[in-house]
Amino acid sequence: MPLAPGSRIGPYEIVAPLGAGGMGEVYRGRDTRLGREVAIKILPEGFARNEVLRARFEREARTISSLNHPNICTLFDVGFHEGTQFLMMELVEGEALDKRLARGPLPIEQVLQTGAQIADALSRAHRQGIIHRDLKPANVMLTKTGAKLLDFGLARSVADGPPLQGLTALPTQAAPLTQEGMILGTFQYMAPEQLEGIEADARTDIFAFGALLYEMATGRRAFEGSTRTTLIGSIVSGTPRPVGELVPLTPPALEHVIRRCLAKDPEDRWQSALDIASELRWVLEAGSRAGEAAPVVARRRSRLRAAWALHAGTALLAVAATIGAGALLRRPVAVVRSSLLPPEHTRFDVSASVPALSPDGQRLVFAAVGEDGKSALWVQPLSALAAQQLAGTEGASHPFWSPDSRQIAFFGGGKLRRIDASGGPPQPICDAAQGRGGTWGRDGTILFTPNTGDPLYRVPVSGGTPAPATQLDTSRKEASHRFAEILPDGKTFLFLVEGSIETPGTDQGFALFAGSLDSPERKQIVATQGSARYDGTGHLLFLRAGTLIAQPFDPGSLTLSGEGIPVADKVRRTFRFESAFSLSRDGLLVYQSGAGFDLAELRWVDRSGKEAGTFAKPANYRGARLSHDGTRVAAAIVDPATQKTDIWVLEIARGTSTKLTFDPEDDRTPLWSPDDRQIFFTGNRRGRGDVFAKSSFGTGSDELVYGTADPDTAMSLAADGSAAWIQTNLSGGQSWDIFRVNLADRKAELFLCTPFAEAFPTPSPDGRWLAYASDASGRMEIYVQSLGADGGKWQISTDGGIFPSWTRGGREIVFQGRDNKLLAAEVRLEPSFSAGVPRPLFDPRIDSASPARMWDVSPDGERFLVTRPLDAPNVEPLTLVQNWASALGK
Repeated sequence: MPLAPGSRIGPYEIVAPLGAGGMGEVYRGRDTRLGREVAIKILPEGFARNEVLRARFEREARTISSLNHPNICTLFDVGFHEGTQFLMMELVEGEALDKRLARGPLPIEQVLQTGAQIADALSRAHRQGIIHRDLKPANVMLTKTGAKLLDFGLARSVADGPPLQGLTALPTQAAPLTQEGMILGTFQYMAPEQLEGIEADARTDIFAFGALLYEMATGRRAFEGSTRTTLIGSIVSGTPRPVGELVPLTPPALEHVIRRCLAKDPEDRWQSALDIASELRWVLEAGSRAGEAAPVVARRRSRLRAAWALHAGTALLAVAATIGAGALLRRPVAVVRSSLLPPEHTRFDVSASVPALSPDGQRLVFAAVGEDGKSALWVQPLSALAAQQLAGTEGASHPFWSPDSRQIAFFGGGKLRRIDASGGPPQPICDAAQGRGGTWGRDGTILFTPNTGDPLYRVPVSGGTPAPATQLDTSRKEASHRFAEILPDGKTFLFLVEGSIETPGTDQGFALFAGSLDSPERKQIVATQGSARYDGTGHLLFLRAGTLIAQPFDPGSLTLSGEGIPVADKVRRTFRFESAFSLSRDGLLVYQSGAGFDLAELRWVDRSGKEAGTFAKPANYRGARLSHDGTRVAAAIVDPATQKTDIWVLEIARGTSTKLTFDPEDDRTPLWSPDDRQIFFTGNRRGRGDVFAKSSFGTGSDELVYGTADPDTAMSLAADGSAAWIQTNLSGGQSWDIFRVNLADRKAELFLCTPFAEAFPTPSPDGRWLAYASDASGRMEIYVQSLGADGGKWQISTDGGIFPSWTRGGREIVFQGRDNKLLAAEVRLEPSFSAGVPRPLFDPRIDSASPARMWDVSPDGERFLVTRPLDAPNVEPLTLVQNWASALGK
């Protein structure tokens, strides 16, 4: 029954009807509590009576209501009032895209602008694990401020009724449609895999988006059919008429975007809506250049790279000269931009660190990887042509400067260290197993994060025992505090908080906070996913969706004011959440553009190091594990759009890949069950790391196996499947501890808990011995301990080691040495345990900064699956900007 104006449903007053149809009624309403206009959708009676549908609907609605994006219609509330189920949404004023397309195609510029906005909206939803499933023109509203995407994520089939599609569409169709018309209207935008009954994922939305772009550009649907059968045939095997034939001035690059969206195989489509948005904006900015042939573009890129290489030194001298001249002139200095390439035969290693300018703006420190695959720190004086490698900094990460610009602190070899910027032996300061950034105060206090799941600690630069400077807030499910910066007053500091994705007021769980060395109090400053920096003169710089933003900031009151102004686009953020930019006191900015992730290949290598080909497509792999039968690989892969890690299963014979997990939080460290039917993995769903299991064939849901308030990580399973070995951190400090979890009753037994770090527990095939790594001797070494009553213990490595792995039968232990090379030690289990001298195997040439094991050994020990970074050097230069703030007022 229609609702009369003035009536109420819960706290909302009905103002006027907006539309009605088979899927419900929509009214303009007013929220009497907040005094704002809203849209109220009344759902069908059958929906409200079904308790299962209601429960699922409310659960999904809570997820969708967390979407906060300018191009997504916000869902404010969902409720049940006197037998009526309703939705309360943002009231969107404008014209529905299907109504606009009835008058003909959109201008190409509007196609690109609107398309980029819709792709941005899809990207935000996909990053939170939400798939639209019903993308079509009727679900896009054109408003004065841009496109608004409606009906997010609530369309899905149910076992006991027809598909519940369009539940939040605004407004509903006023004219009733026939059942056949409803089917055709939906099928027009369905991907081939949807028609085959395969569960939708982000790439399904990308297919529908391609059909939407095609229709916006041409005014015609990409796939046509007079009946349901012919329409399905068109979608599955047909090819739309080229856009350029219908609209002759269409940029070829736009044609390419649409064609790739509409690929029949999901693997051949764009894999990220964020990439599509970037491509559409590039086409819009490039104009006529977007239609150039590929060889022309390639030649232009080649000339640009040659120019960077030829003039890098000259550009640096120009920057240094401008810095000196700026001090003499009493007028504003023009913004000067230049590029810097890495030293010859190296590439920038931004996975280990980001470039850091000295406070006086005279030098730059960065990490670079040589041809031998090893990373080290380099210092580039901006008044010189060549950079200098700092000896003793191999494998270093996260360098930061002393206030006087004379020394550099960094993390390496399980320690926080410092070194003179001109070279010399590094000096240890304190333990730091896996450092995540630091800052050096004028009084000699260093504020740093010693480990991945830690809060901030403070320590004198002269050394000593670190003391906690912050505490993780368990009510917010905080996972770590990172990348501190001490402000000019010497007491207040900024730091990045990594928390739960569900935490309000954050960006996917991340936010910048301010704290004090004198007080436990802290204050949230801004939601941002990466580290931020204060320029010392009134601006805070931070990342927002890959754009570097500068916003006025008062360090006294710790408040932002005014509007944020873009400074640079597509600035990288590393997988450790560090933003790839740095500032000096005198107005110099350095940043690096890029996708924020590194491609690697899965390579087969024999025991001598001889390569035997690659497996699967390049991706940002973070550990890959062979199944026991040798037919499949489970891998943790970083999504380039969201930089979140999910578990995938790759079939070796067919070369196919299937995504196994879809949660918006990180999932990592996949482990095969003994029968290969399940995969155990670690997920950050509840804040700091819990252990889950799921069918290796992708069916069923994720099952929580073990979880505590500590940062638990599943490292291995018993050969008989009876137990999982967990690496955790009980003290919240710098040490790791080892648990054994009985999988039958889910009870945990503490195995090793000492003041030292014990990590990477791996049981022998017969279940009688445990190999692990410990730093009890001052560095990580491999040990084997009996699991019997005698508790005997033997050291396996002789010069450091991590990641032990048993081969079949327990005849050998393979591990990774301090120089990342692989070694093997023969062992005997009968009549008593004994071990031989480790012998070198080969250099896997893996990413030295990776926190995951980047290799796996086959059960027979005869070949290895190595995750190796692509050999192509990173030619993306660093961008140096002097007087960057001069452009803020323009």
